[in-house]
Amino acid sequence: MVCYVIPLASAIALQIGSKNKNAQKWWLILMLYGGAVFGIIDHIWNGELFLISGNILSDLLLGLVITITIVISWSVFVLIVKNNPKLSNQIGY
Repeated sequence: MVCYVIPLASAIALQIGSKNKNAQKWWLILMLYGGAVFGIIDHIWNGELFLISGNILSDLLLGLVITITIVISWSVFVLIVKNNPKLSNQIGY
């Protein structure tokens, strides 16, 4: 039950490794942290925060799928904002 580890590690790595800080990258980092927090809350709710299932690879794969879904969603948002000048001006892209 460690599916929240992958988005959390991705957010931390991006935050530490980012030399250039811009709004787009900041939103991705926030979305990844949000995915990790959601996973942690879900596991606390179900009483399984520190439990490791019999198939840790399956849990990590789920974390990878969550992270990829967040990155794809973020990419769509960035494309929408870049193609809409009114949105770009409102959020500082």
